[in-house]
Amino acid sequence: MRLIQRLTIPLILLTLVYVSSNLHTGKDFWKRIITFDGKGYYSYLPAIFIYNDLNFGFFDEIEAKYYDSKESRYDYRMHPPGGTTNKYFAGTALLEMPFFLVAHAITKISGGEADGYSYYYQLSVSLAAIVYAALGLIYFRKLLRSYQAGDIALTLLPLILVFGTNLFYYTVVECSMSHVYSFAAITMFLWYSRMFLITHNARYFLYSTALLGLAVLIRPVNGIVLLWLPFAAGSFDKLKAAARSLRDRPLLQLGGTALGLLVAGTQLIIYKIQTGHFLVDAYGHESFNFLAPELWNFLFSYKKGLFVYLPLTFVSLLGFVYLWRRSRFQALSLFVFLFVLVYVMSSWWSWWYGGSFGTRVLVEYMAVFGLLLLLAFKSFEKKWPRYALGVLVVALTLFCQLQTYQYRYQMIHWENMDKERYWNVFMNFDFRQKNP
Repeated sequence: MRLIQRLTIPLILLTLVYVSSNLHTGKDFWKRIITFDGKGYYSYLPAIFIYNDLNFGFFDEIEAKYYDSKESRYDYRMHPPGGTTNKYFAGTALLEMPFFLVAHAITKISGGEADGYSYYYQLSVSLAAIVYAALGLIYFRKLLRSYQAGDIALTLLPLILVFGTNLFYYTVVECSMSHVYSFAAITMFLWYSRMFLITHNARYFLYSTALLGLAVLIRPVNGIVLLWLPFAAGSFDKLKAAARSLRDRPLLQLGGTALGLLVAGTQLIIYKIQTGHFLVDAYGHESFNFLAPELWNFLFSYKKGLFVYLPLTFVSLLGFVYLWRRSRFQALSLFVFLFVLVYVMSSWWSWWYGGSFGTRVLVEYMAVFGLLLLLAFKSFEKKWPRYALGVLVVALTLFCQLQTYQYRYQMIHWENMDKERYWNVFMNFDFRQKNP
């Protein structure tokens, strides 16, 4: 079992590479890698390293060259007073940068078109998404170990997390979106912050603050992950002990805070270069409406409901049974974290977040649902309920894969699903049938 456990993530990595290569390397399919929101996340790299133009003056030329159909065009630029900015934050580009630079070198050496969007550049984004998914899975397994997961759980739960949720889709299909990068940064933060809360080791604190700053630089709303800390500590006394440890080391506290702010503050420096101002309203009229969250729709609607398209996340809530028996503090603190997360995400003006497979804005937090699934198994003392839960989890993992392929073949519409459309294609394997 130990050997199989060690091979799990490499096998997942190879599977992701194989699927991605099938999707992106034939004909002109590679042109579909950097699309829609992904254009905005990625555009900082050619802007800085090729065009020396953070106002994205190259946009129109690139659109005409690579995105000639009406369906593929998307303008990520905003025009606040003082200049032109990018609607999206720069954290994703920062993580893509090593892959971009290798692609740039290969393109130059091979005599290709070094415009930032030709073949090797696009493939580099696909590869980056797979690498960060694998990195997130490595730290997910570390997190499971810290909660005394056994060999079977350490072997199977990474597989379930990838293929039983939309993490798979946002790694191999819409890989230029920010979600898999947030997944890696947040999962690493979950583990390093827990290690600091347990050991009070300064190194873990510095890693945690840097990763928190990175998560915010990818998507500012990722800062919600701070609410994970009480649960990760395990008790109020342990949380206070960690706080006292920081209070007694002011230089560490100052250094960690400065590190996190320096990483997250990169965006403010970019805004200053672009517009002359540190603070810019990058999203314009798009905003949160905290007085009218769409909680029910966000969780249960046929349009994009989390539990409809990712039913494993609903099953994982059985983990609260174990937590409630073991530690009311942990149960309540994790519930508060997830409730605030769902409340905030469902308060966005477009609570369904446009075209997406299921609720894409929770891909970042799939490690938390994976941990809850581990605790769900622990909530049963007898073997037969665990076996029954295992059969259900496998079935729902396969069901997620079916829905993933239905979405890819447009049986599940990218935005306009309702009850009638959903049941019209439920468990339908005829991928030739589209759902207009």
